[in-house]
Amino acid sequence: MPNRRLDVLAIGNAIVDVIADADDAFLDQWGMHKGAMRLVDEADAMRLYAAMPPGRELSGGSAANTVAGIASLGLAGGFVGQVADDQLGEIFAHDIHSLGVEFDTPPRSAIGATARCLILVTPDAQRTMNTFLGAASRLNPEAVDPARVAEARIVYLEGYLWDPDEPRSAMMKAMNTAREAGTKIAFTLSDSFVVDRHRRELWDLFEQKRIDILFANLAEIMSLAEHDSADDAALSVAALVPTVVVTRSEQGAFALSRGERAEVPAEPIRSLVDTTGAGDLFAAGFLAGEARGLGLERSLRLGAIAAAEVIQHYGARPETELRALVGNLLA
Repeated sequence: MPNRRLDVLAIGNAIVDVIADADDAFLDQWGMHKGAMRLVDEADAMRLYAAMPPGRELSGGSAANTVAGIASLGLAGGFVGQVADDQLGEIFAHDIHSLGVEFDTPPRSAIGATARCLILVTPDAQRTMNTFLGAASRLNPEAVDPARVAEARIVYLEGYLWDPDEPRSAMMKAMNTAREAGTKIAFTLSDSFVVDRHRRELWDLFEQKRIDILFANLAEIMSLAEHDSADDAALSVAALVPTVVVTRSEQGAFALSRGERAEVPAEPIRSLVDTTGAGDLFAAGFLAGEARGLGLERSLRLGAIAAAEVIQHYGARPETELRALVGNLLA
């Protein structure tokens, strides 16, 4: 049996976030849909950055945020993602190493700049994201080390990374290696645009039994199953995927697993500041519970606590040690 020294190995976009406050008029001016994520090229990213109000620069990326949450919960995490040989690449690597996360994907030159996500937060705390993928979209299969995959209890794959060809090949390599090693495979849909572009491919993955745990929000699960009921949509997916987790913002979350259903409410908060990273940190809590074999309800509660922490401040990574917040739940 492999030595499972890593609880979660996450594979995703290595991104530096730039977060700024904005009003609805600014979003309209730039043709943005509130709460959505869109891809932009480098020229558009530069123009938008110049027009944005003063911002805060923080390392991000969906799966990277999740593994940051894993580390904050006191578990062992690793990350695979591509940065360029530039200043933002150095910032990303420094930040993730400082959390205690294993990250040894070498930076590459001549593949574009390190990815950045320009995030506008409106007064209702909704975040609208404009992402230039740059180097992140050039993650190749050689970056996936089969030995590290075999050493992980769970490999967590970011749906955003399914779009470009090279990263998709890297994720397929990780799935194949995980199956051979008995490592569980978790996948997050990330955004409705991922579902809309790749619905047939995703169902193929389910039918081929390549996914053990699927994360989705309400819009994503209903789009995936092309159903107007989240419960019915989740049931249809659960016929093929062993564990399906659906987040519902302030309404909490539920999960289905082999005929069992569990549900938890959202955790109380003092004030809603920025929803960036809520789903990422929910996944961190749930995966921590899954890695420890704690069952659906406790895993969901861990996810709700982690998500509640991150939405009460700017940025998509914990500022308070999650291990202290969850107490005996993770014992």
